[in-house]
Amino acid sequence: MIGTKAVAFPLFSTQLAAFFALQTKSCLFPLYIFFCLAITQLLDLPLLARYDWLLLFCLLMQGWMVYSGLETKDELKVITVFHFIGLGLELFKVNIGSWSYPEEGLFTFYGVPLYSGFMYASVASYLCQCWRRFDVQVSG
Repeated sequence: MIGTKAVAFPLFSTQLAAFFALQTKSCLFPLYIFFCLAITQLLDLPLLARYDWLLLFCLLMQGWMVYSGLETKDELKVITVFHFIGLGLELFKVNIGSWSYPEEGLFTFYGVPLYSGFMYASVASYLCQCWRRFDVQVSG
């Protein structure tokens, strides 16, 4: 029994490390958005409003992820759909008065900054990448 535990622990640690690495890769876009939200809150960036910088940062990251192969073009299609669904949800919530976006921005639509859809798209990015990296199969 002692010999089995000695072999099982390194195998478990290796599997746990691999799982953590795949999860981290899959979370790259959501983590990046949280980072950008924090940085733009702390720093006063010149030339553009905060919401416009966030949109630019999200577009650049999304482009880089597809270009580098971290995300496939099919995943980009799913993410784009989630972006528009999220934007629609934000439009609804802002227009019924649940919340507002108080800062100014050039790239807004009926009071909703366009970067906001990327928060929903980042969830889709995570799900698509986990699906691919963990080779999820649907059966039955």
